[in-house]
Amino acid sequence: MEKVISDKNNLQVLYEDNHIIVVNKRPGDIVQGDKTGDKPLSEVVKSYIKEKYNKPGNVYLGVVHRLDRPTSGIVLFSKTSKALPRLNKLFQQKEAKKTYWAIVKNVPPKDSDTLVHFLNRNPKQNKSYAHIKEVPESKKAILEYRLLKKLDNYFLLEVDLHTGRHHQIRSQLSAIGSPIKGDLKYGFDRSNKDASIHLHARELKFIHPVKKEEIHITAPPPDEVLWNNCLN
Repeated sequence: MEKVISDKNNLQVLYEDNHIIVVNKRPGDIVQGDKTGDKPLSEVVKSYIKEKYNKPGNVYLGVVHRLDRPTSGIVLFSKTSKALPRLNKLFQQKEAKKTYWAIVKNVPPKDSDTLVHFLNRNPKQNKSYAHIKEVPESKKAILEYRLLKKLDNYFLLEVDLHTGRHHQIRSQLSAIGSPIKGDLKYGFDRSNKDASIHLHARELKFIHPVKKEEIHITAPPPDEVLWNNCLN
């Protein structure tokens, strides 16, 4: 389903029922509060629920997973304490299938491939370094990519994650010479004007924690020239 069921207060709701809510994060939004003090997406969603259902007191909302701040796309939240541990288990056991779109300037060596690296995270730099062979304190990272479309000066890749490591897509694509557009941290030559990067959490498939039926969400990318070209 690629639709927006509500678009209020700069919040795009892609799916909602009694137990879960899925929103389309804009680049620049943070999912949870951090040292910047900026209002996180989780608080925006709480405000939306409080207003929509006229709820008194505090609104319950569980954060299931996160996206990097400059990234856009699907973020899933739990609306009940019953659903949260079940969703956490789904993600921990890799039973939620996440697909991303990435726009890169340099075409990868192959039209499709499985990348295996060992990522070493540097917390001070907030950056992960990709190695071909295992190094101390590294974690194995696996993804599959395929070339979806050739744009005028860029290339659209679809990426399926097999592991969920810190900055995994950004680091691994950079390691094969195809850094994501706007991603200065991982080797792109200039930043995007809005500090975004062209990485979008495009699809999410998972079994509903209560209804036990498959949920398949597709998020439209940001309304921007390059992303719009990807949809044409």
